[in-house]
Amino acid sequence: MARPLGLVLAIALLAAVSVTLLPPVSAADDDYAHCEGAVRGWADSAGEGDDGADKLNLKDLLFFLHIPRTGGRAYFHCFLKKLYTSAQECPRSYDKLRFDPSHPDCKLVVSHDDYSLTSKMPKERTSVVTILRNPVDRVFSTYEFSVEVAARFLVHPNLTSAKSMTTRLLKKTRGVSTLDIWPWKYLVPWMREDLFARRDARGIDKTQSSKKVNPYDVEDMAMPLHQYINNPVAHEIIHNGATFQVTGLTNNSYFDGAHKVRHCVRKHPDLGRFVLQVAKNRLDRMLYVGLTEDHEESARLFAHMVGAQVLSQSGILNLDIQEDPPSGTDPHSSMLDQDDEETNEHMNSTDGWSSNGALNTTDDDHGKGNMTVGKLMETYESCIASLRKSQSSRRKISLKKVAEANFTKAARRQVPEAVLKQIISLNSLDMELYEHAKNIFTQEHLMLKGQQPMVVQYKQFGDQKVTQEHLMLKGQHPVVVQDKQSAAQKDWIDTVCDSWNCSTWKVVALGLGIAVTTVFIVFAVTSRRTLKLKI
Repeated sequence: MARPLGLVLAIALLAAVSVTLLPPVSAADDDYAHCEGAVRGWADSAGEGDDGADKLNLKDLLFFLHIPRTGGRAYFHCFLKKLYTSAQECPRSYDKLRFDPSHPDCKLVVSHDDYSLTSKMPKERTSVVTILRNPVDRVFSTYEFSVEVAARFLVHPNLTSAKSMTTRLLKKTRGVSTLDIWPWKYLVPWMREDLFARRDARGIDKTQSSKKVNPYDVEDMAMPLHQYINNPVAHEIIHNGATFQVTGLTNNSYFDGAHKVRHCVRKHPDLGRFVLQVAKNRLDRMLYVGLTEDHEESARLFAHMVGAQVLSQSGILNLDIQEDPPSGTDPHSSMLDQDDEETNEHMNSTDGWSSNGALNTTDDDHGKGNMTVGKLMETYESCIASLRKSQSSRRKISLKKVAEANFTKAARRQVPEAVLKQIISLNSLDMELYEHAKNIFTQEHLMLKGQQPMVVQYKQFGDQKVTQEHLMLKGQHPVVVQDKQSAAQKDWIDTVCDSWNCSTWKVVALGLGIAVTTVFIVFAVTSRRTLKLKI
């Protein structure tokens, strides 16, 4: 019995030593594996059901996915409200709690809600459009607008604190306001509390700063930009905001697991590649993708790619869709600066947008009879001009109590390089998504430049997509097929070089050898023919 017992003890000792020598599975490794599973699982389930072959055809319901600070309100007021009647807008689409896509005449949704809102829509009958902006400029603009809207409450002399202001607003019966809308319902109260605290610290009557470094660093008046971008609120809502909005993963998402996926991506940045791929795929399937920085061309593309189809489906489009605004007018004269038009986004800090005459339209304003795309652009230009007139005074009044925070494009250049680099680093997903959007925009531009009516190009693009999808089903991606054709031409060169070191002198010697051989053969054949003639 001793020997078996000794054997058992020896095996147990060996097992214990083996376990000790094995690399331990750390809590960090376990957390990463758990997060990777969660993100991968979401990405697999987030795939689109359709192949996107008919993406350029406007469907029954148009969803304008409005990424904040991209100029989307100008499109809403100056394009879409000219194309759709109030009855065709989905009721209260900006407030997701009261959003009703089942309305019988609902054809238009314009919302800051993220892509997960499509879970309440008939996907097979919904077209999605959006606009993207350079992420650095979008962060700047978000900061500026947060300060501006929050500072409006400092102007009221009877509001001595953020708390009293909130109490007053809650008692007031009102429509949808900036404070109801994501993300401002989080960002504005946060900034408002900060502004009131800094005002109380320096003195309620003091409007001059003693600590100003630049307009984005006026510490005794407003939260400096470098503090703003590092705050947990900014990490939760602002950074990579476009990517999370397009993927439906914001803190306003209808998807219950959005917080977990978002948390995992922030904790393990390399997992962001899965989220980014989903975002790119969704942009690829959208009817239209615009760019804030190329405002004029984006507007023209929107008029041709979206406006023309809305008018065509309404049966009132005069198919003169090549018409552009008269050449005698300056195309930039009424174009609104990206930040200017967005400053008008929520003109009334407590009473919503309804009180601003420049933004209001009625069914009578549509005037869509015998409409052309050119006339639609003229209407858009006129509307933008109205928005521009109201912007300057509004901003000046809003920032009256924090006048040292004089935000301008020139002032942005005073921000330290280190802050700019940090913004880029914190928004790495958005930076890559923006580059992808620029490629899509270039394709849209080339399509429009083809001088063919867009309604014809929709079918051609669809046919092309079907061909490409057919190749994919056969395991041959179109690009791969082209690569194979190019590779076939290079195979003989690669074969030679693989078996024979292709140094420069050897390539030259080979070329000379081939040339001499060719000359010799030609000479021999010619001499033979000459000899036959003499005989």
